[in-house]
Amino acid sequence: MKNYQSLLPAIVAVAHEAGAAIMKVYATDFDVARKADDSPVTEADIAAEALITPVLSRLTPDYPIVAEEAASQGTLPEVGDAPFWLVDPLDGTKEFLNRNDEFTVNIALVVDRQPVLGVIYAPALDDTYTGIVGVGATLSRAGGDAKPINIRDVPSDGVTVLASRRHGDPETLSAFLDGRPLAGLKNAGSSLKFCLLAAGEADVYPRFGPTMEWDTAAGHAILSAAGGRVTTEDGDPLLYAKDPLRNPHFIAWGGLQ
Repeated sequence: MKNYQSLLPAIVAVAHEAGAAIMKVYATDFDVARKADDSPVTEADIAAEALITPVLSRLTPDYPIVAEEAASQGTLPEVGDAPFWLVDPLDGTKEFLNRNDEFTVNIALVVDRQPVLGVIYAPALDDTYTGIVGVGATLSRAGGDAKPINIRDVPSDGVTVLASRRHGDPETLSAFLDGRPLAGLKNAGSSLKFCLLAAGEADVYPRFGPTMEWDTAAGHAILSAAGGRVTTEDGDPLLYAKDPLRNPHFIAWGGLQ
């Protein structure tokens, strides 16, 4: 596999730049608009995406960029089998609106239908997660040094399950856990659930609700780089470049393999 480490510093830098733009809006009494699918969008989403996509274009001119806000306006490039970028400039817009700090900037590179590089920046928390498949995953807190992270072995007292704060089917989740010793259930917003798995703070994240590829690709890459995996309910790998770019139900696996 190609070494993508040379891309990482510029991706982290633009994620931080986008995060700073988001935080400027976060500090104001901002307006909220509605997209065609009735999901919310703010000037923070738009400003962050406007910073990210030119940088990606300069880094890899031949790689298409699929970015959420452009896609919502009908700008969706044909990706085919080529490497391409997936960008969610503000993942967790509802968390942003509710001011609970659990929102992120997500940037991922997909090659052969699998995410191979991911950067997630949580600007309100000042946490930066990175992952390159085959190289490893890291976490930097509050501008500190990036330290390696890995999935954990499931503790003897049982499984810690991550659940979406705003989505999911409690009955389906209960069925999924049937017979498994449960140590705890954690809620988290946005792509931070993948990051918690990658950092060894939980064991599995079953997602029985709607997501798009830009919601998951960066976290998927980071989790894979940390030793985890993401599958469909049937156990097949979750693949990208689907038509449409909508994910099926999936399970993100940390130590619970």
